[in-house]
Amino acid sequence: MLSRISKFLLLFFPFLLLVNYSHSADLLVLSEDVPAGLDYDGPSIAIPATQTGVDNLMEPLIYYKTKGINDEGVITHDYSQFEGRLAESWSFDESSLTWTLKLRKNVKGCNGSVFNADDVIYTYERAKSVSGAAPIGWFLASVGSMANFTPAVFGENKDAKKLGNEVTKVDDYTIKIRQSAKNALFLHVLTVFGSYIYDKETMLDNATAKDPYSHEYNDRKNAPSFSAYCLKKWVKDKDFVVTSNNDYYRGKPYFDRVILRKVPQSANRLVILKTGQAQLVERLTPKEFDSLKSVKGIKVAGVFGNENLFIHMNYKSPPFDNPRLRRALAYAMPYQSIIKDAYFNNARSWPGHVQTTYQDYHKPSTAYTEQLGKARSLLAEAGYPNGKGLEEFKDAFKLAYVAEKESFLGPVANLIKTNLSKIGINVLLDPLPQTQYGDRQLVKKDLPFALNDQEKPIAPDAVYAFLLFWVSAEKGGLNNMVNYSNPKVDELYAKALIEGDPAKRTKLAAEMQEIVQNDVAWIPVVEFKTHWAFNDKIKGIKWHPDNAIRWFDLSM
Repeated sequence: MLSRISKFLLLFFPFLLLVNYSHSADLLVLSEDVPAGLDYDGPSIAIPATQTGVDNLMEPLIYYKTKGINDEGVITHDYSQFEGRLAESWSFDESSLTWTLKLRKNVKGCNGSVFNADDVIYTYERAKSVSGAAPIGWFLASVGSMANFTPAVFGENKDAKKLGNEVTKVDDYTIKIRQSAKNALFLHVLTVFGSYIYDKETMLDNATAKDPYSHEYNDRKNAPSFSAYCLKKWVKDKDFVVTSNNDYYRGKPYFDRVILRKVPQSANRLVILKTGQAQLVERLTPKEFDSLKSVKGIKVAGVFGNENLFIHMNYKSPPFDNPRLRRALAYAMPYQSIIKDAYFNNARSWPGHVQTTYQDYHKPSTAYTEQLGKARSLLAEAGYPNGKGLEEFKDAFKLAYVAEKESFLGPVANLIKTNLSKIGINVLLDPLPQTQYGDRQLVKKDLPFALNDQEKPIAPDAVYAFLLFWVSAEKGGLNNMVNYSNPKVDELYAKALIEGDPAKRTKLAAEMQEIVQNDVAWIPVVEFKTHWAFNDKIKGIKWHPDNAIRWFDLSM
Protein backbone atom coordinates (compact mmCIF):
# COMPACT_ATOMS: atom_id res chain seq x y z
CA MET A 1 0.00 0.00 0.00
CA LEU A 2 1.22 3.46 -0.85
CA SER A 3 1.33 5.86 2.06
CA ARG A 4 -0.85 8.97 1.87
CA ILE A 5 2.15 11.18 1.07
CA SER A 6 3.39 8.74 -1.58
CA LYS A 7 -0.04 8.82 -3.22
CA PHE A 8 0.18 12.61 -3.20
CA LEU A 9 3.56 12.47 -4.91
CA LEU A 10 2.40 9.92 -7.47
CA LEU A 11 -0.56 12.13 -8.32
CA PHE A 12 1.29 15.45 -8.58
CA PHE A 13 4.92 14.41 -9.24
CA PRO A 14 4.81 11.04 -11.02
CA PHE A 15 8.18 11.67 -12.65
CA LEU A 16 9.86 11.45 -9.25
CA LEU A 17 8.55 8.01 -8.41
CA LEU A 18 9.25 6.63 -11.89
CA VAL A 19 12.99 7.29 -11.56
CA ASN A 20 15.06 4.56 -9.91
CA TYR A 21 17.06 6.12 -7.10
CA SER A 22 18.23 2.83 -5.64
CA HIS A 23 21.71 3.51 -7.00
CA SER A 24 23.68 4.45 -3.88
CA ALA A 25 25.72 7.05 -5.78
CA ASP A 26 22.82 9.05 -7.25
CA LEU A 27 21.97 12.48 -5.89
CA LEU A 28 18.63 14.22 -6.50
CA VAL A 29 18.69 17.99 -5.91
CA LEU A 30 15.51 20.07 -6.03
CA SER A 31 15.61 23.77 -6.80
CA GLU A 32 13.34 26.50 -8.08
CA ASP A 33 14.88 26.23 -11.54
CA VAL A 34 17.45 24.50 -13.75
CA PRO A 35 19.99 26.31 -15.96
CA ALA A 36 18.41 28.46 -18.66
CA GLY A 37 21.74 28.54 -20.50
CA LEU A 38 25.38 27.65 -19.88
CA ASP A 39 27.22 30.53 -21.51
CA TYR A 40 28.82 32.70 -18.84
CA ASP A 41 28.97 35.45 -21.46
CA GLY A 42 25.31 34.84 -22.23
CA PRO A 43 21.99 36.45 -21.29
CA SER A 44 21.04 33.97 -18.56
CA ILE A 45 24.20 34.12 -16.44
CA ALA A 46 22.55 36.30 -13.77
CA ILE A 47 20.13 33.44 -13.00
CA PRO A 48 21.38 31.41 -10.00
CA ALA A 49 20.53 28.07 -11.63
CA THR A 50 22.64 28.94 -14.68
CA GLN A 51 25.55 29.74 -12.38
CA THR A 52 25.08 26.36 -10.66
CA GLY A 53 25.33 24.62 -14.02
CA VAL A 54 28.49 26.48 -15.04
CA ASP A 55 30.09 25.96 -11.62
CA ASN A 56 29.63 22.20 -11.81
CA LEU A 57 30.66 21.70 -15.43
CA MET A 58 33.63 24.06 -15.62
CA GLU A 59 36.93 24.44 -13.77
CA PRO A 60 38.96 27.45 -12.56
CA LEU A 61 42.71 28.00 -12.75
CA ILE A 62 42.85 28.66 -9.01
CA TYR A 63 40.44 28.75 -6.07
CA TYR A 64 40.30 29.69 -2.39
CA LYS A 65 41.72 27.45 0.30
CA THR A 66 39.39 25.85 2.82
CA LYS A 67 39.29 27.68 6.14
CA GLY A 68 37.22 25.54 8.50
CA ILE A 69 33.72 24.40 9.47
CA ASN A 70 31.12 26.59 11.16
CA ASP A 71 28.93 25.49 14.06
CA GLU A 72 26.25 24.19 11.66
CA GLY A 73 28.69 21.98 9.77
CA VAL A 74 29.17 24.18 6.69
CA ILE A 75 32.70 24.30 5.28
CA THR A 76 34.03 27.82 4.61
CA HIS A 77 36.97 29.37 2.75
CA ASP A 78 39.85 31.71 3.54
CA TYR A 79 39.60 34.56 1.04
CA SER A 80 43.20 35.62 1.52
CA GLN A 81 44.65 32.20 0.62
CA PHE A 82 44.58 30.48 -2.77
CA GLU A 83 45.20 26.94 -4.01
CA GLY A 84 45.88 25.55 -7.44
CA ARG A 85 43.27 23.94 -9.62
CA LEU A 86 44.08 23.85 -13.35
CA ALA A 87 47.11 25.96 -12.49
CA GLU A 88 49.52 24.23 -10.10
CA SER A 89 51.53 27.32 -9.18
CA TRP A 90 51.97 30.99 -10.05
CA SER A 91 54.43 33.82 -9.54
CA PHE A 92 54.46 37.56 -10.13
CA ASP A 93 57.23 39.71 -11.56
CA GLU A 94 56.59 43.22 -10.30
CA SER A 95 59.05 44.87 -12.69
CA SER A 96 57.14 43.67 -15.77
CA LEU A 97 53.71 43.32 -14.10
CA THR A 98 53.61 39.76 -15.40
CA TRP A 99 52.13 36.62 -13.84
CA THR A 100 53.56 33.22 -14.79
CA LEU A 101 51.19 30.28 -14.30
CA LYS A 102 52.41 26.69 -14.36
CA LEU A 103 49.55 24.48 -15.56
CA ARG A 104 48.61 21.03 -14.35
CA LYS A 105 49.47 18.07 -16.55
CA ASN A 106 47.43 14.92 -17.23
CA VAL A 107 44.05 16.64 -16.89
CA LYS A 108 41.28 15.21 -19.06
CA GLY A 109 37.91 16.60 -20.03
CA CYS A 110 34.64 14.79 -20.54
CA ASN A 111 35.34 13.66 -24.09
CA GLY A 112 38.97 12.78 -23.43
CA SER A 113 40.42 16.17 -24.40
CA VAL A 114 43.71 16.88 -22.65
CA PHE A 115 44.06 20.25 -20.92
CA ASN A 116 46.97 22.52 -21.87
CA ALA A 117 47.90 26.16 -22.46
CA ASP A 118 45.87 26.33 -25.67
CA ASP A 119 42.66 26.03 -23.66
CA VAL A 120 43.63 29.03 -21.52
CA ILE A 121 44.62 31.10 -24.56
CA TYR A 122 41.31 30.24 -26.24
CA THR A 123 39.33 31.24 -23.13
CA TYR A 124 40.92 34.69 -23.07
CA GLU A 125 40.60 35.11 -26.84
CA ARG A 126 36.90 34.48 -26.40
CA ALA A 127 36.67 36.90 -23.47
CA LYS A 128 38.40 39.72 -25.38
CA SER A 129 36.23 39.17 -28.45
CA VAL A 130 33.23 40.44 -26.40
CA SER A 131 31.12 38.39 -28.78
CA GLY A 132 28.63 37.28 -26.13
CA ALA A 133 25.49 39.09 -24.97
CA ALA A 134 26.98 39.73 -21.51
CA PRO A 135 30.79 40.01 -21.69
CA ILE A 136 31.53 38.73 -18.18
CA GLY A 137 34.86 37.17 -19.19
CA TRP A 138 36.08 40.54 -20.49
CA PHE A 139 34.74 42.34 -17.41
CA LEU A 140 36.61 40.11 -14.96
CA ALA A 141 39.85 40.38 -16.91
CA SER A 142 39.41 44.15 -16.91
CA VAL A 143 38.72 44.23 -13.16
CA GLY A 144 41.97 42.29 -12.67
CA SER A 145 43.83 44.93 -14.74
CA MET A 146 44.83 42.48 -17.47
CA ALA A 147 46.57 44.56 -20.12
CA ASN A 148 44.45 45.68 -23.08
CA PHE A 149 41.19 44.39 -21.62
CA THR A 150 39.80 47.92 -21.83
CA PRO A 151 36.56 49.51 -23.09
CA ALA A 152 38.34 49.93 -26.44
CA VAL A 153 37.07 46.44 -27.30
CA PHE A 154 33.59 47.91 -27.73
CA GLY A 155 34.70 50.39 -30.38
CA GLU A 156 35.00 50.10 -34.14
CA ASN A 157 38.62 48.92 -34.12
CA LYS A 158 38.43 45.16 -34.66
CA ASP A 159 42.08 44.72 -33.69
CA ALA A 160 41.22 45.85 -30.15
CA LYS A 161 39.13 42.69 -29.79
CA LYS A 162 42.05 40.39 -30.69
CA LEU A 163 44.23 38.79 -28.04
CA GLY A 164 47.83 39.98 -28.25
CA ASN A 165 50.81 39.58 -25.96
CA GLU A 166 48.78 40.25 -22.81
CA VAL A 167 48.15 36.48 -22.47
CA THR A 168 50.84 34.32 -24.05
CA LYS A 169 51.83 30.68 -24.25
CA VAL A 170 55.39 29.87 -23.15
CA ASP A 171 54.99 26.14 -23.64
CA ASP A 172 52.18 23.60 -23.40
CA TYR A 173 52.01 23.96 -19.62
CA THR A 174 53.12 27.54 -18.97
CA ILE A 175 51.33 30.81 -19.68
CA LYS A 176 52.09 34.45 -18.91
CA ILE A 177 49.49 37.12 -18.17
CA ARG A 178 50.53 40.76 -18.27
CA GLN A 179 48.79 43.48 -16.27
CA SER A 180 48.48 47.18 -16.97
CA ALA A 181 48.86 47.92 -13.25
CA LYS A 182 49.44 46.02 -10.06
CA ASN A 183 46.06 44.95 -8.76
CA ALA A 184 45.13 42.96 -5.65
CA LEU A 185 41.96 41.67 -7.34
CA PHE A 186 43.83 39.63 -9.97
CA LEU A 187 43.78 36.28 -8.15
CA HIS A 188 40.24 36.88 -6.87
CA VAL A 189 38.77 37.26 -10.36
CA LEU A 190 40.28 33.93 -11.42
CA THR A 191 38.03 32.21 -8.86
CA VAL A 192 34.79 33.60 -10.37
CA PHE A 193 32.87 31.43 -12.86
CA GLY A 194 33.31 33.98 -15.64
CA SER A 195 37.03 33.14 -15.65
CA TYR A 196 36.63 29.36 -15.84
CA ILE A 197 38.47 27.53 -18.62
CA TYR A 198 36.87 26.10 -21.76
CA ASP A 199 37.85 22.91 -23.56
CA LYS A 200 39.05 24.52 -26.79
CA GLU A 201 38.72 21.42 -28.95
CA THR A 202 35.05 20.83 -28.15
CA MET A 203 34.23 24.52 -28.46
CA LEU A 204 35.83 24.74 -31.89
CA ASP A 205 34.06 21.56 -33.00
CA ASN A 206 30.77 23.35 -32.35
CA ALA A 207 31.68 26.75 -33.80
CA THR A 208 30.11 28.20 -36.94
CA ALA A 209 31.07 31.04 -39.27
CA LYS A 210 28.41 33.23 -37.66
CA ASP A 211 29.26 32.09 -34.14
CA PRO A 212 33.03 31.40 -34.04
CA TYR A 213 33.10 31.28 -30.21
CA SER A 214 30.21 28.81 -29.84
CA HIS A 215 27.87 30.96 -27.75
CA GLU A 216 24.80 29.25 -29.16
CA TYR A 217 26.29 25.83 -28.37
CA ASN A 218 26.91 26.96 -24.77
CA ASP A 219 23.45 28.37 -24.36
CA ARG A 220 21.71 25.32 -25.80
CA LYS A 221 23.95 22.28 -25.41
CA ASN A 222 26.96 22.30 -23.06
CA ALA A 223 29.83 24.12 -21.33
CA PRO A 224 32.81 21.82 -22.03
CA SER A 225 35.67 22.00 -19.57
CA PHE A 226 37.74 19.80 -17.26
CA SER A 227 35.56 19.51 -14.19
CA ALA A 228 34.23 16.69 -12.02
CA TYR A 229 30.98 16.29 -13.96
CA CYS A 230 29.88 15.95 -17.58
CA LEU A 231 26.49 16.93 -18.95
CA LYS A 232 24.32 13.91 -19.72
CA LYS A 233 20.83 15.35 -20.21
CA TRP A 234 19.37 18.85 -20.17
CA VAL A 235 15.66 19.58 -20.58
CA LYS A 236 15.16 23.27 -19.94
CA ASP A 237 12.55 24.10 -17.31
CA LYS A 238 12.68 20.50 -16.08
CA ASP A 239 15.89 18.48 -15.62
CA PHE A 240 19.65 18.90 -15.62
CA VAL A 241 21.52 15.60 -15.29
CA VAL A 242 25.28 15.15 -15.03
CA THR A 243 27.51 12.08 -14.71
CA SER A 244 30.93 11.83 -13.13
CA ASN A 245 34.15 12.48 -15.00
CA ASN A 246 36.06 9.41 -13.84
CA ASP A 247 39.32 10.96 -15.06
CA TYR A 248 38.88 14.09 -12.92
CA TYR A 249 42.29 15.16 -11.64
CA ARG A 250 41.11 15.70 -8.05
CA GLY A 251 39.67 12.19 -7.85
CA LYS A 252 36.50 10.42 -8.90
CA PRO A 253 33.36 12.14 -7.52
CA TYR A 254 31.39 10.25 -4.88
CA PHE A 255 28.10 10.62 -6.76
CA ASP A 256 28.10 8.97 -10.18
CA ARG A 257 25.03 10.90 -11.24
CA VAL A 258 23.44 14.14 -10.06
CA ILE A 259 19.91 15.12 -11.09
CA LEU A 260 18.99 18.78 -10.63
CA ARG A 261 15.22 19.02 -10.95
CA LYS A 262 12.97 22.04 -11.18
CA VAL A 263 10.18 22.14 -8.60
CA PRO A 264 9.04 25.79 -8.62
CA GLN A 265 7.01 25.86 -5.41
CA SER A 266 9.15 25.76 -2.27
CA ALA A 267 6.32 24.03 -0.35
CA ASN A 268 6.47 21.14 -2.83
CA ARG A 269 10.25 20.87 -2.50
CA LEU A 270 9.74 20.66 1.25
CA VAL A 271 7.21 17.81 0.94
CA ILE A 272 9.38 15.80 -1.45
CA LEU A 273 12.44 16.12 0.81
CA LYS A 274 10.43 14.79 3.75
CA THR A 275 9.55 11.64 1.82
CA GLY A 276 13.21 10.85 1.16
CA GLN A 277 12.75 11.09 -2.62
CA ALA A 278 15.28 13.95 -2.77
CA GLN A 279 18.53 14.25 -0.85
CA LEU A 280 19.08 18.03 -1.06
CA VAL A 281 16.81 21.05 -1.56
CA GLU A 282 17.55 24.72 -2.03
CA ARG A 283 15.78 28.04 -1.53
CA LEU A 284 13.03 27.24 0.90
CA THR A 285 11.48 30.12 2.84
CA PRO A 286 12.90 30.98 6.29
CA LYS A 287 9.71 29.57 7.84
CA GLU A 288 10.07 26.29 5.92
CA PHE A 289 13.72 25.88 6.89
CA ASP A 290 12.75 26.54 10.50
CA SER A 291 10.03 23.86 10.32
CA LEU A 292 12.60 21.20 9.31
CA LYS A 293 14.98 21.63 12.19
CA SER A 294 13.33 18.92 14.29
CA VAL A 295 12.45 16.52 11.46
CA LYS A 296 14.15 13.14 11.84
CA GLY A 297 16.55 12.23 9.05
CA ILE A 298 16.82 15.79 7.74
CA LYS A 299 19.46 18.35 8.53
CA VAL A 300 19.32 22.11 7.99
CA ALA A 301 22.60 24.00 7.78
CA GLY A 302 23.42 27.58 6.98
CA VAL A 303 26.13 30.19 6.91
CA PHE A 304 26.30 33.96 6.99
CA GLY A 305 28.06 34.23 3.67
CA ASN A 306 27.14 37.19 1.49
CA GLU A 307 23.35 37.22 1.13
CA ASN A 308 21.62 40.37 2.25
CA LEU A 309 18.50 42.50 2.03
CA PHE A 310 18.62 46.20 1.24
CA ILE A 311 16.31 49.06 0.24
CA HIS A 312 16.98 50.54 -3.17
CA MET A 313 16.27 54.29 -3.50
CA ASN A 314 16.97 55.82 -6.91
CA TYR A 315 18.87 59.12 -6.93
CA LYS A 316 17.20 60.04 -10.25
CA SER A 317 13.70 59.60 -8.78
CA PRO A 318 12.60 62.53 -6.58
CA PRO A 319 12.18 62.77 -3.64
CA PHE A 320 14.92 60.15 -3.11
CA ASP A 321 17.53 62.68 -4.22
CA ASN A 322 16.95 64.40 -0.86
CA PRO A 323 19.64 63.20 1.62
CA ARG A 324 17.57 63.96 4.73
CA LEU A 325 14.65 61.94 3.37
CA ARG A 326 16.99 59.01 2.73
CA ARG A 327 18.27 59.17 6.30
CA ALA A 328 14.72 59.43 7.64
CA LEU A 329 13.82 56.21 5.85
CA ALA A 330 16.96 54.52 7.17
CA TYR A 331 15.94 55.31 10.76
CA ALA A 332 12.35 54.14 10.13
CA MET A 333 13.13 50.55 9.13
CA PRO A 334 11.79 47.79 11.45
CA TYR A 335 15.14 45.99 11.54
CA GLN A 336 14.56 43.74 14.54
CA SER A 337 10.99 42.85 13.52
CA ILE A 338 12.29 41.77 10.10
CA ILE A 339 14.95 39.58 11.74
CA LYS A 340 12.48 37.98 14.14
CA ASP A 341 9.22 37.76 12.18
CA ALA A 342 10.37 37.45 8.55
CA TYR A 343 13.64 35.52 8.94
CA PHE A 344 12.89 33.58 12.13
CA ASN A 345 16.15 34.84 13.66
CA ASN A 346 18.20 33.47 10.77
CA ALA A 347 19.28 37.00 9.89
CA ARG A 348 21.29 39.67 11.66
CA SER A 349 21.74 43.43 11.55
CA TRP A 350 23.84 44.65 8.65
CA PRO A 351 25.91 47.62 9.85
CA GLY A 352 27.19 48.82 6.48
CA HIS A 353 27.03 48.45 2.72
CA VAL A 354 29.70 45.75 2.29
CA GLN A 355 29.25 42.18 3.50
CA THR A 356 30.74 41.74 6.97
CA THR A 357 32.48 38.51 5.89
CA TYR A 358 34.45 40.23 3.09
CA GLN A 359 38.06 41.24 2.84
CA ASP A 360 38.52 44.92 3.83
CA TYR A 361 35.02 45.20 5.32
CA HIS A 362 34.83 48.22 7.61
CA LYS A 363 32.12 48.86 10.18
CA PRO A 364 30.99 52.46 9.57
CA SER A 365 30.83 54.89 12.45
CA THR A 366 27.20 55.74 11.57
CA ALA A 367 24.74 52.96 12.35
CA TYR A 368 21.09 53.04 11.28
CA THR A 369 18.72 51.54 13.83
CA GLU A 370 14.98 51.87 14.28
CA GLN A 371 14.46 55.33 15.81
CA LEU A 372 11.07 56.64 14.73
CA GLY A 373 11.46 59.95 16.59
CA LYS A 374 14.69 60.70 14.73
CA ALA A 375 13.06 59.60 11.48
CA ARG A 376 10.20 62.08 11.99
CA SER A 377 12.65 64.92 12.74
CA LEU A 378 14.69 64.19 9.61
CA LEU A 379 11.51 63.97 7.55
CA ALA A 380 10.52 67.45 8.76
CA GLU A 381 14.01 68.77 8.00
CA ALA A 382 13.65 67.31 4.50
CA GLY A 383 10.56 69.48 4.01
CA TYR A 384 7.91 66.83 4.61
CA PRO A 385 6.64 67.11 8.22
CA ASN A 386 4.60 64.02 9.07
CA GLY A 387 4.84 63.09 5.39
CA LYS A 388 2.95 66.16 4.23
CA GLY A 389 3.85 66.94 0.62
CA LEU A 390 4.86 63.40 -0.32
CA GLU A 391 1.46 62.86 -1.94
CA GLU A 392 3.06 64.45 -5.00
CA PHE A 393 5.38 61.42 -5.27
CA LYS A 394 2.80 58.66 -4.96
CA ASP A 395 4.34 56.55 -7.74
CA ALA A 396 7.83 56.90 -6.26
CA PHE A 397 6.66 55.18 -3.06
CA LYS A 398 5.60 51.99 -4.78
CA LEU A 399 7.85 49.45 -3.08
CA ALA A 400 8.83 46.99 -5.82
CA TYR A 401 10.05 43.44 -5.26
CA VAL A 402 10.20 40.20 -7.26
CA ALA A 403 6.71 38.73 -7.40
CA GLU A 404 8.05 35.17 -7.58
CA LYS A 405 9.57 35.79 -4.13
CA GLU A 406 6.28 36.74 -2.50
CA SER A 407 6.67 34.07 0.16
CA PHE A 408 10.12 35.48 1.03
CA LEU A 409 9.69 39.21 0.54
CA GLY A 410 5.97 39.78 1.05
CA PRO A 411 6.23 39.63 4.87
CA VAL A 412 9.23 41.99 4.82
CA ALA A 413 7.45 44.47 2.54
CA ASN A 414 4.40 44.54 4.82
CA LEU A 415 6.54 45.20 7.90
CA ILE A 416 8.21 48.13 6.12
CA LYS A 417 4.88 49.52 4.88
CA THR A 418 3.50 49.43 8.43
CA ASN A 419 6.51 51.17 9.96
CA LEU A 420 6.68 53.94 7.36
CA SER A 421 2.99 54.68 7.92
CA LYS A 422 3.95 55.53 11.52
CA ILE A 423 5.99 58.51 10.31
CA GLY A 424 3.39 59.61 7.76
CA ILE A 425 4.64 57.90 4.61
CA ASN A 426 2.12 55.91 2.61
CA VAL A 427 3.73 52.99 0.75
CA LEU A 428 2.08 50.89 -1.95
CA LEU A 429 3.42 47.37 -2.49
CA ASP A 430 4.40 46.67 -6.09
CA PRO A 431 5.40 43.04 -6.78
CA LEU A 432 6.81 42.74 -10.31
CA PRO A 433 7.58 39.67 -12.45
CA GLN A 434 11.25 38.78 -12.16
CA THR A 435 12.01 39.59 -15.80
CA GLN A 436 10.40 43.03 -15.51
CA TYR A 437 12.08 43.74 -12.18
CA GLY A 438 15.48 42.73 -13.56
CA ASP A 439 15.06 44.81 -16.71
CA ARG A 440 14.13 47.93 -14.75
CA GLN A 441 16.83 47.37 -12.12
CA LEU A 442 19.80 46.41 -14.28
CA VAL A 443 19.05 47.81 -17.75
CA LYS A 444 16.73 50.80 -17.46
CA LYS A 445 17.79 51.60 -13.89
CA ASP A 446 14.47 53.35 -13.31
CA LEU A 447 13.06 51.56 -10.26
CA PRO A 448 12.45 54.35 -7.70
CA PHE A 449 11.99 52.29 -4.52
CA ALA A 450 12.61 48.57 -4.19
CA LEU A 451 13.44 45.62 -1.97
CA ASN A 452 16.42 43.60 -3.13
CA ASP A 453 17.75 40.33 -1.71
CA GLN A 454 19.67 38.98 -4.72
CA GLU A 455 22.69 41.25 -5.26
CA LYS A 456 26.08 40.33 -3.91
CA PRO A 457 29.68 40.57 -5.17
CA ILE A 458 30.93 37.08 -6.03
CA ALA A 459 34.55 38.11 -5.48
CA PRO A 460 34.56 38.52 -1.66
CA ASP A 461 36.34 41.84 -1.53
CA ALA A 462 35.16 45.33 -0.54
CA VAL A 463 36.91 47.12 -3.42
CA TYR A 464 35.31 44.76 -5.95
CA ALA A 465 31.92 45.49 -4.36
CA PHE A 466 32.40 49.20 -5.01
CA LEU A 467 33.05 48.64 -8.70
CA LEU A 468 29.82 46.69 -8.97
CA PHE A 469 27.50 49.01 -7.09
CA TRP A 470 28.77 52.51 -6.20
CA VAL A 471 31.41 53.61 -8.67
CA SER A 472 29.65 55.95 -11.09
CA ALA A 473 28.64 54.62 -14.49
CA GLU A 474 30.99 57.16 -16.11
CA LYS A 475 33.93 55.61 -14.26
CA GLY A 476 33.01 52.00 -15.06
CA GLY A 477 30.47 51.06 -12.40
CA LEU A 478 28.85 47.88 -13.66
CA ASN A 479 25.63 47.53 -11.68
CA ASN A 480 24.96 50.95 -10.18
CA MET A 481 21.20 50.38 -10.07
CA VAL A 482 20.45 53.43 -7.89
CA ASN A 483 22.40 55.89 -10.09
CA TYR A 484 24.64 56.83 -7.18
CA SER A 485 27.54 59.15 -7.97
CA ASN A 486 30.14 60.65 -5.67
CA PRO A 487 33.42 61.95 -7.19
CA LYS A 488 35.29 61.19 -3.98
CA VAL A 489 34.22 57.53 -4.10
CA ASP A 490 35.34 57.32 -7.73
CA GLU A 491 38.71 58.83 -6.82
CA LEU A 492 39.27 56.52 -3.84
CA TYR A 493 38.24 53.44 -5.84
CA ALA A 494 40.76 54.23 -8.59
CA LYS A 495 43.49 54.45 -5.95
CA ALA A 496 42.40 51.32 -4.05
CA LEU A 497 42.26 49.20 -7.20
CA ILE A 498 46.00 49.52 -7.84
CA GLU A 499 47.24 50.03 -4.26
CA GLY A 500 49.87 47.41 -3.51
CA ASP A 501 50.23 48.13 0.22
CA PRO A 502 47.53 46.10 2.04
CA ALA A 503 47.33 48.54 4.95
CA LYS A 504 46.82 51.53 2.64
CA ARG A 505 44.25 49.61 0.59
CA THR A 506 42.31 48.76 3.74
CA LYS A 507 42.30 52.43 4.73
CA LEU A 508 41.02 53.52 1.31
CA ALA A 509 38.28 50.86 1.43
CA ALA A 510 37.24 52.05 4.90
CA GLU A 511 36.98 55.66 3.74
CA MET A 512 34.76 54.64 0.82
CA GLN A 513 32.49 52.67 3.14
CA GLU A 514 32.08 55.65 5.46
CA ILE A 515 31.03 57.84 2.52
CA VAL A 516 28.35 55.53 1.10
CA GLN A 517 26.99 54.93 4.60
CA ASN A 518 26.65 58.66 5.25
CA ASP A 519 25.12 59.17 1.80
CA VAL A 520 22.72 56.23 2.39
CA ALA A 521 23.52 54.89 -1.06
CA TRP A 522 21.32 52.00 0.01
CA ILE A 523 19.54 51.17 3.24
CA PRO A 524 21.36 48.01 4.43
CA VAL A 525 18.66 46.08 6.30
CA VAL A 526 19.88 42.57 7.23
CA GLU A 527 22.37 39.89 6.31
CA PHE A 528 20.64 36.52 6.18
CA LYS A 529 21.88 32.96 6.20
CA THR A 530 22.31 30.92 3.06
CA HIS A 531 20.55 27.66 3.94
CA TRP A 532 20.24 24.12 2.64
CA ALA A 533 18.07 21.23 3.81
CA PHE A 534 19.32 17.71 3.12
CA ASN A 535 19.40 14.07 4.11
CA ASP A 536 21.39 13.94 7.34
CA LYS A 537 23.80 11.41 5.81
CA ILE A 538 25.04 14.00 3.29
CA LYS A 539 28.51 15.31 4.08
CA GLY A 540 30.61 18.09 2.60
CA ILE A 541 28.22 21.05 2.36
CA LYS A 542 30.52 23.93 1.46
CA TRP A 543 29.64 27.59 1.00
CA HIS A 544 30.95 29.33 -2.13
CA PRO A 545 30.62 33.08 -2.78
CA ASP A 546 28.18 32.54 -5.67
CA ASN A 547 26.03 30.40 -3.31
CA ALA A 548 26.09 27.41 -5.67
CA ILE A 549 26.79 23.98 -4.22
CA ARG A 550 29.65 22.12 -5.92
CA TRP A 551 28.43 18.53 -6.17
CA PHE A 552 32.00 17.23 -6.10
CA ASP A 553 32.20 18.41 -2.47
CA LEU A 554 29.40 16.04 -1.40
CA SER A 555 29.38 12.46 -0.20
CA MET A 556 27.32 10.16 2.05
